[in-house]
Amino acid sequence: METTQNGYTTHQNPLIEGIKFIGIGKHGSKPLPQDLLEIILQYLETEALVPIQLGAFFGALMAKGPTEPEKRLLQALVPSAAGTPDVGDLYQHLCPDAPANMQEIGIKLLRKEFLTLEEARELGTFLYADSPGESLRGMAASMLRIRYETMEEYQGLIEAATPTFTPGFKEPAPQRQKVLVQLAEPFDGVEHSYMVTPLLAQAFQNDGLLVISTVGRSSGPKLEVNAHDLFKHLPGSFITENKELLQAPPTFGWALDQKTLSPALDKWVDRRRLILKRPFLATSEKVLNPAHADILITSVFHITYMEKMINLAAMAGFKGVIILKRGLEGTLAPSLCKASGILCAALQADGSFKTQTFDADTAALAAYRTDADAVVEPLVLEDNLQHINEFATAGATGNQDFDKRVRLALALYRTGLAWVQQHWQV
Repeated sequence: METTQNGYTTHQNPLIEGIKFIGIGKHGSKPLPQDLLEIILQYLETEALVPIQLGAFFGALMAKGPTEPEKRLLQALVPSAAGTPDVGDLYQHLCPDAPANMQEIGIKLLRKEFLTLEEARELGTFLYADSPGESLRGMAASMLRIRYETMEEYQGLIEAATPTFTPGFKEPAPQRQKVLVQLAEPFDGVEHSYMVTPLLAQAFQNDGLLVISTVGRSSGPKLEVNAHDLFKHLPGSFITENKELLQAPPTFGWALDQKTLSPALDKWVDRRRLILKRPFLATSEKVLNPAHADILITSVFHITYMEKMINLAAMAGFKGVIILKRGLEGTLAPSLCKASGILCAALQADGSFKTQTFDADTAALAAYRTDADAVVEPLVLEDNLQHINEFATAGATGNQDFDKRVRLALALYRTGLAWVQQHWQV
């Protein structure tokens, strides 16, 4: 195990505990417990600090708003200040190695001010670069997440990601005869349930659509099984450039690995593991559209994000959007017992989106519903793969929970796909 001063590690130290406590969103943060505050003050005097964690902690603290006792932390960071340091001094001590052109944006973030589109694009370019400034990257990621990103900020960050794509995904999309559907769900996957994503891709492909699933390494907090793990064990799935979409697709559709698309984005997986929280990328990485797909099928855990996802998908060039609410552990697999369903959006001639919802608790879908969702313990990747291969071959596995979930998902998404294609004006 990697050990730093006083026995602390990069993944277990007082700053991490502080991030866990206060980096939980602008409506849920609480003051640091006095004992943890004292431990962090002592830790700040050591040489064991990880810059991105330092930035993430103080970003969370400033986003929450420091209490009087917590202002001692600011004074510890800027010991030369008489009293509580101002934001400019705080920035200079927190982000001493950040590029000079980032100072105005960094100070603006510490003040909890929103960025313009141009500033967000400039910040995104810095976040995805290899230049010094890890503490600023941590602070920015923490601040954006806790105070919530604006649509202009999301747009700037998404636009900044596009130049990081590898050459094969910067080329214009090849002319296709079929509608291309992109499946995207949180990259951290699941801990207590089976994933069904490859079966969705297979079914939609059999329906005459072209399918690509965006996947990547899990940045946590869940590290058990994700779609990337599944597709790695399914033959010939990964695409390396857009022109491959013209080839005969594999059984479970194409999969796009984030690392193949953009090593700069993949590098954030390791950063996110250091700061524990899921910053802006957890949402924006799902809507990146390098293959210029027509329809996005994705999921949200928080219902308030459904309309936001439509707006983000519009920015990325999708003509249709299908969003699952309350997917099992946030994935594309619907719950069999909780209130679930999909929100569909179809692009109109004037640039707006027409929307329609379809609920999972209708009489037509009653056969797929149960009183409870199965909790899979332990969750084993090989078991999930076996269920996928069995269902793909025979249309059933003998696991009633799994089989019903796949059938409910297909019934919902097929309804949504038909509605979107019927109502878009493109």
